[in-house]
Amino acid sequence: MPHTPPRQPPLPTAGAAAGATLPRSFNELEAWLDRRRITEIECLVPDLTGVARGKILPRGKFTEDRGMRLPESIIGLTVTGNWPDDDKLPELISDIDRDMHLVPDPSTVRPVPWATDPTAQVIHDCRFRDGDEVDYAPRTVLRRILQLYRERGWEPVVAPEIEFYLVARNTDPDQPLRPPLGRSGRAETSRQHYSIDAVNEFDPLFEDIYDCCDAMGLDIDALVHEVGAGQMEINFLHGDALELADKVFFFKRTLREVALRHQMFATFMAKPMAGQPGSAMHLHQSVLDRGARRNLFSAADGSASPQFLHYIGGLQKYLPHVMALFAPYVNSYRRLAGGDAAPTNAEWGSDNRTVGLRVPSADAPNRRLENRVIGADANPYVAFAASLACGYLGMLGQIEALPEMQSNAGAQSHAIELPQSLPEALRLLGAPPELEQVLGRRFCGIYRAVKTSEYAEFMTVISSWEREHLLQHV
Repeated sequence: MPHTPPRQPPLPTAGAAAGATLPRSFNELEAWLDRRRITEIECLVPDLTGVARGKILPRGKFTEDRGMRLPESIIGLTVTGNWPDDDKLPELISDIDRDMHLVPDPSTVRPVPWATDPTAQVIHDCRFRDGDEVDYAPRTVLRRILQLYRERGWEPVVAPEIEFYLVARNTDPDQPLRPPLGRSGRAETSRQHYSIDAVNEFDPLFEDIYDCCDAMGLDIDALVHEVGAGQMEINFLHGDALELADKVFFFKRTLREVALRHQMFATFMAKPMAGQPGSAMHLHQSVLDRGARRNLFSAADGSASPQFLHYIGGLQKYLPHVMALFAPYVNSYRRLAGGDAAPTNAEWGSDNRTVGLRVPSADAPNRRLENRVIGADANPYVAFAASLACGYLGMLGQIEALPEMQSNAGAQSHAIELPQSLPEALRLLGAPPELEQVLGRRFCGIYRAVKTSEYAEFMTVISSWEREHLLQHV
């Protein structure tokens, strides 16, 4: 008999946007939950790898026990769910696994559109018993960088573009991924860059995605088909960096859930399929004067300001030292192995997609920089924090940018070399003391331990390439 998938609740219809009415206080949060007759709350905490950890509570328990607790170790788990084995960890994190006290951020409450019963999801911040923030939690790291900007009277503005693949359901990790079947019953076999018809093959899926994003107030701007077979890109409207990181975090959960309903997988792996381009998370960024609401990247005459070039200079100087935050897995460096417009350099240039730091065409008020190095597999909180930290240090130290690259950067040698592997990137992570200071010593140390453990675990796996080419040839 054919398999019949389990019955699932209907997804919301368009027009149910929640973004305009998001609460800003606990009283407003309670009222929001009451209006929607919420019965369950998903209490979420993003860990260092970007995985959603937490608990599901009945509404009454959530109201009574707003000081929910989780073990401190939850933040620092590897992507496989293990605790890193590192002799230096006791210097960075308590070895008795203390409780963290979780505090809901009312402004992050969203409906869970795919839930059977009325359910909300709320992102929580992590605090120690004395009230201090857990300084290595991803939201805390990003919030700390934003506070440094505020102290200078500056305000970063970001807009992420995130690529992903739709793939056929695959329950055997030893088998390669393949593009899914579209409405026509056929899978893509060729590249369909910006093809409208190729996107239309998945209209039912994307209609559900847009409806869910509308219900959650995620402010999706545009959808395009990217270069790869089954590869898409979603763009977000510009805004506050912490709010945008939350939206990317929510979007990843949403897309994976909706794809499952359509009998396919969605993946943010940086390089999920051999022979296809990798997936990036391009981050557009600019900085405003908080008082005048003026773009600091443009001078009074409309030209590029010295601060803009210093921002670029900071990114160029520190990119090698945050690469492990932009490319956090072994798979990440397969995307950066060259070709298919994946940047492998720290050059900058105007309207030049071969550089890692691109300046899109725009008028003076909208002058911005696009960081094209970040992979789709990066934790958005960590990646945004790292990119903004580099630019901040550049503006603060008035670091000079290298001359603009006006030709194809892929055909040139480069003054700044980026790490080509995860071990190399981890060795460089946070090496300059000023960078480690703004990101946080404990954050850099715990992150390094987590990724080192993941790499050690990966090295215990024998690949099909090794069996194919070494088994009887060496």
